[in-house]
Amino acid sequence: MKKIKSLKKLLASSLAIVLSLGLVACNQSGGDSKKTDGTKDQSTDSSESNTDEIYEVDWYNADGTADDWTDPIALKLTEKTGVKLNTTVPISQSDESVALMIAEQNYPDMLLAKGDTGALIEAGALIDLAPLIEEHAPNIKKMYGDQLDRLRFSKDDPAIYELTSAAAGPNTPLDTSGSALMQFQVLEANDYKIPEDLAEFEKMIKDFLAENPKTPEGENYIGLSISVADWQWLITLGNPAGFIAEAHQDNGQWIVDENNKAYYKFLSPKIKEYMRWLNRMYQEGILDPQFATKTHEDYVAKIASGRVLALTDQFWDFQDATNILEVDKKYSQTYAPLPLNMEKGQKNATLLYPGINGYGISISKTAEDPVKLIKFLDYIASDEGQVLVQWGIEGEYWEYDENGKRVVTEKHKEMAETDPDYGKKTGIGRHNYPFPAQPNTYLDETGNPVIMSSKEKFIEDYNEAEKAAVKAWGVETIPEIFPQPDEFEIPDYPPLWTLNLPTDVTAIVNQLDEVAWADLVAMILDSPDNFDANYDAMLKKFEQIGVEEAGEMVSEILADKIAAAQAGN
Repeated sequence: MKKIKSLKKLLASSLAIVLSLGLVACNQSGGDSKKTDGTKDQSTDSSESNTDEIYEVDWYNADGTADDWTDPIALKLTEKTGVKLNTTVPISQSDESVALMIAEQNYPDMLLAKGDTGALIEAGALIDLAPLIEEHAPNIKKMYGDQLDRLRFSKDDPAIYELTSAAAGPNTPLDTSGSALMQFQVLEANDYKIPEDLAEFEKMIKDFLAENPKTPEGENYIGLSISVADWQWLITLGNPAGFIAEAHQDNGQWIVDENNKAYYKFLSPKIKEYMRWLNRMYQEGILDPQFATKTHEDYVAKIASGRVLALTDQFWDFQDATNILEVDKKYSQTYAPLPLNMEKGQKNATLLYPGINGYGISISKTAEDPVKLIKFLDYIASDEGQVLVQWGIEGEYWEYDENGKRVVTEKHKEMAETDPDYGKKTGIGRHNYPFPAQPNTYLDETGNPVIMSSKEKFIEDYNEAEKAAVKAWGVETIPEIFPQPDEFEIPDYPPLWTLNLPTDVTAIVNQLDEVAWADLVAMILDSPDNFDANYDAMLKKFEQIGVEEAGEMVSEILADKIAAAQAGN
């Protein structure tokens, strides 16, 4: 029997939790799904839900964390849409949740499956969102416009199986992790020089270490660190190799040449030389001597201590460490993103706008009420929904100032600056991704940005070290030191990491990645005298696995994706 929860009861019970605990705890929901029969309609343009029944949705988020849907923003979303999400997340990188779904033919209602989406499409598990969007989602249609065709699966199968989680247009670059990161104190010691190549980057680190071998607390500084204990090797070792050595956009494990032909990136001679550089940094004691044996938690803890001078990572991967450094007011030991490339003259592609793209939300064929799900997503795509998930609740989280500008309340400013768990307790930042999102250039009818990360907000929130750096560089925001989006042509294809590859291709790529992960770490640790032999041995393994065949298949898929978008237009 299906059970229906009253919205008033849910709000009352959640309020009781807030009153008893002071703040909302975040734990993964473990209850059974309880849904209405979906007969009551919900207008996405309405400011209030026209039903107090709650449609509970089984929601698998491959990029998520446990969420019991009791923070104030989640409750407001339920109030507005009648929908509550019961979230399931993977346990680890090797989690087989999606494979088990397919084997058992038992799917959640809504999914962000990321790289497993292709397997779900092959299994016939996902429905085409295009007709639902056309009939029930005016806000989604408005948000994506004619770029919606870029989400079509292929020329032969023009269905839309995923609603991208990326912004629905080019952002004004306000934040980036660059291709490398360096503590502000190292930049200050080098007169805020922006390294033009890997050699200058290396020299700046070494010069600082020579003058400052220990932290104020008496611990040894670490020149450079990477995390390779788990899937993070992809973003701290694999991805930076393409960004730095090839000056390439983010195409995951692939390089795409000028003829739109793809090849596995560790075949690149330039990336080989980047790995040789890491090998030398390890031998010279610049790269953390414990990088290959420490856990990711150890890696983040070292960053939080302020000991690590440089990184090749993404801010979101060590956000907890950044929060601690900020709370401890160790601003000079926070990080500046850099447009680092291996050689002078290469054009860093960090800010290249790839067009509408990315993994996104899908609806399964077993969802009881796909219309209600697409209307839930359409509400989030509305101006009202965007403001709610980005800014929070009017009057509590934000207000209008005397000039009609949307501003965060003083209470929430202080909470955000002093409480590392601010997001968990308030819901800020927890319900915008991976849902539809406007670019930060978009203004609502009040003339305010719906995205909180406006230029003015970023500048206002800069810490002391960031303010000193932009002043020294003669810019307003840090991304202005990078080549800008309008300096690049938008590629004809989406980033390759977003492509839904057939299972046979995925199987080859997974084998290639397993070999690359193990062998790259091993050769960085080994003697420089053995580096060439070690790299050649890895390439031989790639050949045996079928690296050329995989490249040909990915190139064909890429060509088909380009044709599908052109046909849709």
